[in-house]
Amino acid sequence: MHNWLVTPTDVLQLSGFRLRSGEARRLELELALAPLEFAGQRYLARPSSVPAILDVVRTNGDGYSLRLRFEVALAGPCMRCLADAAPALRVDAREVDVPDGGEELDSPYLTGDLLDLASWAHDAFALAAPEQIVCSADCLGLCPVCAVALRDVGAEHHHESLPSGPFAKLAELRLD
Repeated sequence: MHNWLVTPTDVLQLSGFRLRSGEARRLELELALAPLEFAGQRYLARPSSVPAILDVVRTNGDGYSLRLRFEVALAGPCMRCLADAAPALRVDAREVDVPDGGEELDSPYLTGDLLDLASWAHDAFALAAPEQIVCSADCLGLCPVCAVALRDVGAEHHHESLPSGPFAKLAELRLD
């Protein structure tokens, strides 16, 4: 397997490697990752351009087996307390494309011999993201009454119980 260094690219033409069935190439790439949107918040890749490794294997029947790997941090607001969060992610994505192999062997990122590397990297980045992006695993979030960050005031922070239900408005009544 030969190593190739490829500068930032969005689309890669695989036929340029002139691979025969069973042959493989390992490429060292530089990927520019677009921001992600989760729950109305924008999250950035840190750094925005990351080194990646792409393994390309030519399969029987003029198909390809692909593996993309890179490490990146996902930077943006914590979903619990809104402080800065930057969890580290390890992305390891695989795709297979075999012409006439059926839907499960038809990669959406490969058209003929053109690999849409930008879309694949973006989708793999999104799929590697955690369900909740938090500043730390033990983040306590915000107080539901006054919105103070509980990490600053402690878990024992509390407020007087407010009445609830149909008579809650009566608590505001002043009979002085």
